[in-house]
Amino acid sequence: MILDARRPDAHDDAVVALLRDWLPERRWYPVKGAEAELTCVATVDLADDVRVLLVRARAGSVDVVLQVPVVLVPGAAGGPASVVGALGDSTVLDGAGHPSFLAAWLAHADGPGADVDVTAARVVTGEQSNTSVVLPDRATGAPLGILKVLRTVAAGENPDIDVPRRLTEQGWDGVPEPLAWAQVRWTTADGGPAVGYLGVMSAFVPGAEDGFELACAWAREGRPFGEAARELGEVVAGMHAALAEAFGTTDDAAGPATVAGALTTRLAWATAAVPRVAERADAVRAVAAQVAALPTAPPRQRVHGDLHLGQVLRSRGRWFVIDFEGEPLAPLAERTRPDLALRDVAGVLRSFDYAAAVGGLTGPPAQAWTADARDGFLAGYAAAAPSGVDDATRALLLRALELDKTLYEVVYEARNRPTWAPIPEAGLDRLLP
Repeated sequence: MILDARRPDAHDDAVVALLRDWLPERRWYPVKGAEAELTCVATVDLADDVRVLLVRARAGSVDVVLQVPVVLVPGAAGGPASVVGALGDSTVLDGAGHPSFLAAWLAHADGPGADVDVTAARVVTGEQSNTSVVLPDRATGAPLGILKVLRTVAAGENPDIDVPRRLTEQGWDGVPEPLAWAQVRWTTADGGPAVGYLGVMSAFVPGAEDGFELACAWAREGRPFGEAARELGEVVAGMHAALAEAFGTTDDAAGPATVAGALTTRLAWATAAVPRVAERADAVRAVAAQVAALPTAPPRQRVHGDLHLGQVLRSRGRWFVIDFEGEPLAPLAERTRPDLALRDVAGVLRSFDYAAAVGGLTGPPAQAWTADARDGFLAGYAAAAPSGVDDATRALLLRALELDKTLYEVVYEARNRPTWAPIPEAGLDRLLP
């Protein structure tokens, strides 16, 4: 069921007036250092005292629709962190973690659902772009679901919700299961219809450890990561198989030329930004030429799109993949475009270099730890991945994709974290012996 939003009324506009002082203090508010024009474009009535305001915020280059759930209670109520302001004889509260909002949201949501206790919900602090709420099992009190309230609402599909749903439908259990989700239909400022997601509740992963933090800790301890990486490789291969089944594949006769062209374009961009890259230009071009000469490439398919160790969780000896939104700054069409599954593989391989460095390893110990992790991951992936091309073709394509990623990192680190520049530069040395 898609929720239908109504046109805002004077009462909604009065709430928006309160938001002018409240919104700038929220971490997820996208307008920084400027005053935005705020307009309520639509409202969803979830219950008598619960509504979701879709608020358009415009300032400079920012033009987004924000989701602001609110709960109205009589008199004065709520703690300082939850109070938006007073409106007549009522108090307007931030709804995101409020039991009334959570109960109403779950009542209107689609999906298998879960028997959670909304009165014991806990808002996760520190998030930058959304608001997440942990909901415990009503019977045991143990965390059961985590609701992500999307603070920016956009028309169209949301890969971070749609992809896990499709993967779960395929029977793949390497992603936290989506338990409930809600969509809204509203009228845009230009009078056209729009449908987008408000949020999703996914299964809580108990005892989860961030994959990158875990790898860094193991590197710091000098603990080999190869076996854990092998298991991760198997999971990523399973994900790719499930994605291909769910979304299909596309044969691409121009695949080798496309990869080669993208690599030479990346090289030109990186050389212009970081002139010392020119020292390796001939070697990169040689790899691109080898790729261009390939007779074929694997079919393109839906991929994760931004896979690295920070996008996986480890819980009780198992890996889970999360955050399927792809590169967040890229347009939706680009993030959902079929690609080579090996691009995800390249992203994970690059993570191992960073984990070793952040873990404090240098020189031969860093090289040995990284090689063990890389070999384990590639072995696990190869054992579980469908065979579409021969090993030599796969290795060459992977080398080109990893080079592309590494050149991007060289520029990023030079511009933002110069002390980290040696990490991707060492990666270039390994890829271009």
